[in-house]
Amino acid sequence: MSATDTLQSLASDDWHAATTHAFTNALVDGTLDRDKMAGYLQQDYLFVEGFLRLVASAVAHAPSLADAVPGAQFLGLICGPENTYFLRALEALDVPQANEVAAETRAFQDLMDAARRSGRYEIMLSVLVVAEWIYLDWATPFEDKAEDLPFWLGEWITLHSGEGFAGVVAYLRGQLDAVWLGLDEDARADVQATFTKAVALERAFFDASWAGFPVAR
Repeated sequence: MSATDTLQSLASDDWHAATTHAFTNALVDGTLDRDKMAGYLQQDYLFVEGFLRLVASAVAHAPSLADAVPGAQFLGLICGPENTYFLRALEALDVPQANEVAAETRAFQDLMDAARRSGRYEIMLSVLVVAEWIYLDWATPFEDKAEDLPFWLGEWITLHSGEGFAGVVAYLRGQLDAVWLGLDEDARADVQATFTKAVALERAFFDASWAGFPVAR
């Protein structure tokens, strides 16, 4: 198995829970409560700045121009279609951007910030691979349902499925698989710890989203 396949297998329980979650199941069948989606999007939008900085740092630490270019292109996706989706969806749900950060949101923000500040490409990739691969896994089986849903549900599926997004995940995984080969035992242990923590925090965020975040009005 590749390094990323092995890392995923080590977090299999949390991975399965996050990618087959009641929250996303309700999202894709159109039964998700509007307030639950609003609270989820308000909190998820609070990740964008930290995520953008993490991707930018990973691009800066990439070992070559060829390694950096796909990451730089991914930055455009975050700043463009994904960012505007959030703004349009929050407007459609008649809620503002949130200011109060939930505990589950803060935990993942802190992990992203620690990865960025580490200065270690493999640690940055560990968080990025989890964040994007989990979304690809839950969204891909439902790609054909997106157009039948309100855009604030359907576009969240299409943003995280399809050939383009699968290519982003393949790029991130490929970078981590490649850098893994040059890591010593201690560095590999750090990657494993970061990867499994990121998966657990993704699961916790979906759990909290399903319970329902307070909605800022």
